[in-house]
Amino acid sequence: MPEGPSVRKFQLLTSPFVGQVVAKVGGSSRKINVNDLNALRLQDSQVHGKNLYLAFVAAEGPLGPTAEETVLQREAAGVASSPAQGGQEQVRAPQTHPQDEELQELQHSRAEPPDAAEGPGNWLRFHFGLFGSIRANEFSRANKANKRGDWKDPIPRLVLHFESGGFLVFYNCRMHWCSSPRADPASDILSVEFHRGRALDALRAPDPVCYSLLDQRYFSGLGNIIKNEILYLAKIHPLTQGSVLALSDLEHLLDCAIQFSSAWLHSKLHGKGLHPQIYQKEQCPLGHAVMKGTLGPSGGFKRLTWWCPQCQPAVLSGGGDPSPAT
Repeated sequence: MPEGPSVRKFQLLTSPFVGQVVAKVGGSSRKINVNDLNALRLQDSQVHGKNLYLAFVAAEGPLGPTAEETVLQREAAGVASSPAQGGQEQVRAPQTHPQDEELQELQHSRAEPPDAAEGPGNWLRFHFGLFGSIRANEFSRANKANKRGDWKDPIPRLVLHFESGGFLVFYNCRMHWCSSPRADPASDILSVEFHRGRALDALRAPDPVCYSLLDQRYFSGLGNIIKNEILYLAKIHPLTQGSVLALSDLEHLLDCAIQFSSAWLHSKLHGKGLHPQIYQKEQCPLGHAVMKGTLGPSGGFKRLTWWCPQCQPAVLSGGGDPSPAT
């Protein structure tokens, strides 16, 4: 699914439509009644971790506070918050049918904690599935046949046509209404308020570091691509328990997470692609054979993981046994 840098680009794509009224809606979503968005005004657009939030109000009502004004109000009340950042994204969605997309989304969203305030409200939360995307003023077109051999254009989950004539198209995403965004800048790896101390405490747990890095409570926006790349950059085996690593090693891993995520966002904002060193590779940059395994906690969500046994050697656990590898 799109990770923090991608979703921040999605948010920038929606920002020019803030303040405009929805004139017509469409889409295949079965999670919400898309017609409820008709004649509403897009009031605000925010991103938190891997989730995009759009606020809608009655068109005849006042626009209400923007994200920046909301932050100032919260700071005045003594509550810390931060404005969202974002960017543009043009990602081609896979050629799948809505039923397949629903299954992908359900599988990939289980690792995400729920919103703190779910239920009726004026905020629409978007959680993107595998290859989820947003397009502005254009639809995604088929560039190859799907697995059924059909040349069919991807089916959008939601289309918002605005009174200005522009429109937004949302692909492969789950949506639900909530009363407010689940925002914790201290856990967002791309936020200036990211809490290093809390993240280090999470990494020190006696769990494999590849599990801890995907815990969105401490590393919001960090996904499988970032996980694989930073473990290689830090030369740490994915199944190494954080409790056996030196503090300097954990600090370096955290530095890699922040620097890689920021560099990826910077590349996206300048239209450059990602050039992974280990993710989905058969050899590492030094020419060593790469291993691949599906790793995750027992009874929990498991993700494909790539690592180089020579560059990322297994580390002895506290009991003297090497960390397991698959």
